[in-house]
Amino acid sequence: MDWLRYILFEQSPVQAVIVISLIIAAGLGLGKIRVAGISLGFTWVFFSGIISGQLGLSIDPAMLSFAESFGLALFVYELGLKVGPGFFSSFRKGGVKLNMLGLATIFLGTLTALGLAYGFSVPVPDMVGIIAGATTNTPSLGAAQQALEQLGISSGGLALSCAVTYPLGVVGVILAIIIARRFFIRPSDITEGNGHNNDHTYIATFIVENPAVFGKTIQEVARVTAVDFIVSRLWRGGEVSIPHSTTQFAEGDKLLVITNDKNVEALTLLFGRQENRDWNTGKIDWDKIDRKLISRHIVISKPELNGRKLGSLHLRHDYDINITRVLRSGVKLLASPNLVLQLGDRLTVVGREEQVEKVAKVVGNVSTKLTDPNLAAIYIGLLFGLLLGSVPIMLPGISVPVRLGLAGGPIIVGILIGFFGPRMHIVTYTTRSANLMLRGIGLSLFLACLGLDSGAGFVDTITNGNGLLWIALGFIVTTVPSIIMIILAVRRSKLDFGTACGMLSGAMANPMALDYANDTIPGDNAAVAYATVYPIGMFSRVVLAQILILLFV
Repeated sequence: MDWLRYILFEQSPVQAVIVISLIIAAGLGLGKIRVAGISLGFTWVFFSGIISGQLGLSIDPAMLSFAESFGLALFVYELGLKVGPGFFSSFRKGGVKLNMLGLATIFLGTLTALGLAYGFSVPVPDMVGIIAGATTNTPSLGAAQQALEQLGISSGGLALSCAVTYPLGVVGVILAIIIARRFFIRPSDITEGNGHNNDHTYIATFIVENPAVFGKTIQEVARVTAVDFIVSRLWRGGEVSIPHSTTQFAEGDKLLVITNDKNVEALTLLFGRQENRDWNTGKIDWDKIDRKLISRHIVISKPELNGRKLGSLHLRHDYDINITRVLRSGVKLLASPNLVLQLGDRLTVVGREEQVEKVAKVVGNVSTKLTDPNLAAIYIGLLFGLLLGSVPIMLPGISVPVRLGLAGGPIIVGILIGFFGPRMHIVTYTTRSANLMLRGIGLSLFLACLGLDSGAGFVDTITNGNGLLWIALGFIVTTVPSIIMIILAVRRSKLDFGTACGMLSGAMANPMALDYANDTIPGDNAAVAYATVYPIGMFSRVVLAQILILLFV
């Protein structure tokens, strides 16, 4: 058995790969275990690394540092690419209020943690680790670790404090939701509502009964109203047709309209009457609602269309079809002429079958072309992200320059490339599965190495050190600000309870809390609010962790 001892304990490149693979495999296996419907997921890789460190496993320090750094950079860059397309749009209209509440949640939790640090004489690096664990935010842990390395300070306490507080950080937000609902929320606050995402589409039919629009073209009506809408089909005299911008409305026309749910009331006043039929159930067979027209989903797969505006393709005019919606990353967008297309967008096209087939050839509609990720964009993005993360930034009152580091630089470049890439005709598209795999590889590498590095002192910290104090303080940091912000969001900001819970889950980067909210609160408001707050919340925590280290250490 000497070969087994050698391959596990004698440091070499092969031994490093084997040990890291064992840690990740064991952690991912344990991550499938659910208790009361809750799973720690990738966090088990962290604990698997800690256990391995307790058992005496170790790898070459240089290899450990490389794998940990590469994993963190890859994870946050892919995370930036994912949230980038919706990052700036999350500040529009209702998103501003949600993001301000999310930032308030982050700052309230940070102030609470700093107060506890001084009250219980906890070193700031340890408290930053407690914040990372209490808010289940791994990228902020990596950012703080980088900041400590800049100062030449060991990050052992940082990682250990995060490890012991993480489990209660997961369940603490769920507990805060339960407490708030039980003692502070009225039944009238728990409403399904319409959500706050202005990109989600809504389908309705209207009967033209308003004399003010008789004889007016679709283009003329659209110019004089601030409401965005698309008329997909028009029924007149028993015949269905694809309307154009020059089509004139007539009394009694029946219109199938795609818009946003917040616009339904305004469109009812505009056209005259809304027909009482629910077109948003997902169970509509669009090919059977009339005999002449079909509805098809076609995929943008030609690279030359990446970054083009939908209206510049003149598809409606040239092919007598209508494009009603665009599905992007699971979100249905209104197919406005100014919408910038991205590779992988799925267009909902309505028209005669032969014309729809022609449009499919124009845009590509070949899904196999999209299965291979553009690896050049990934490595170029990592390059610029690491360069940006290395730039020294002088801030007033801080003697040491701030660097965004391995966590901050790549996530910023990822966000910028994810948002501006298509506008600059840079192909940044990866399939959802490819993005998830790259993020998973990066996160598992980072957590495995971080756990292995800090594992030797974990049990001693719990039994003889400050572990129990850290756990108690982390639980306070998780629950108290969460309960306060839910109450303020509902009572002062007039959000429904589902939206408030989604906002909190996004600010705390806690998908398990979102799952609980979705299961117990009607409607999809929680999911919409989570998606709105998550990007800026994640970015803020990464930067704030570094600032806390550089300001108070």
